[in-house]
Amino acid sequence: MTPPGAGDGRPGRAADLHEDGIAARGRYDATVPATAAPTGSTGPITVMIVDDHEVVRRGIAEVVERTDGMTVVAEAGSVADGTRRATLVRPQVMLVDLQLPDGTGIDLMRAVRETLPDARAIVLTSFDDDDALAAALDAGAVAYLLKSVRGAEITDVIRAVAAGRTLLDERTVTRRRAGHEDPTEGLTPSELRVLDLIGEGLSNREIAERLGVAEKTVKNHITSLLAKMGLQRRTQVAAWVASRKHSGWRAEPGH
Repeated sequence: MTPPGAGDGRPGRAADLHEDGIAARGRYDATVPATAAPTGSTGPITVMIVDDHEVVRRGIAEVVERTDGMTVVAEAGSVADGTRRATLVRPQVMLVDLQLPDGTGIDLMRAVRETLPDARAIVLTSFDDDDALAAALDAGAVAYLLKSVRGAEITDVIRAVAAGRTLLDERTVTRRRAGHEDPTEGLTPSELRVLDLIGEGLSNREIAERLGVAEKTVKNHITSLLAKMGLQRRTQVAAWVASRKHSGWRAEPGH
């Protein structure tokens, strides 16, 4: 079946979905016991894909469509469109990206859960982030996969969750957080502010002027925060702040 909105042709797979590439990095707990499988279901597993990048959607759709026993019934690129289409087609499984133009995949999952409590949501995202993982669990997601996952792994997880498996639970979040402490936890308020301003692209002199302190004081703060965060260069700090702001799942330092 051709998913709604798709063209007549079928483009190649998205570049970041590898059938035979790097190992899967899905965040799920395969030891969680399976719950009872849905009863009375017949026909292929129906899947809806929600991602704001068309190339990614089509790549995932190709992987799903060529797998026996499952079909794509809808594609969407936003929270609003995804919510509307889910209500219309009532998919068994949703593959949901976290970053959408009018909100997040968390917003979508919560909205759909109100009208389709039996729909099973799998997060498929680029963000390997503990806060995103916890938010996905709270919104009802049953699996959390990174987009570096292989195509065969995606369909394996779709089949498992459609059968009633829950592949993500509180133990997964707890274990990850235990091994990934927040590197800014030990920073002082002044160091957090400097961290934030580095992320805005300000030089040491500009930071000093913004904070009303000597440039040497700023340099001392940077030396201290580098040591506490386990970093070596100022550019690494800027890259870290940029990645946190882009993910949208952590408060900006100093706020």
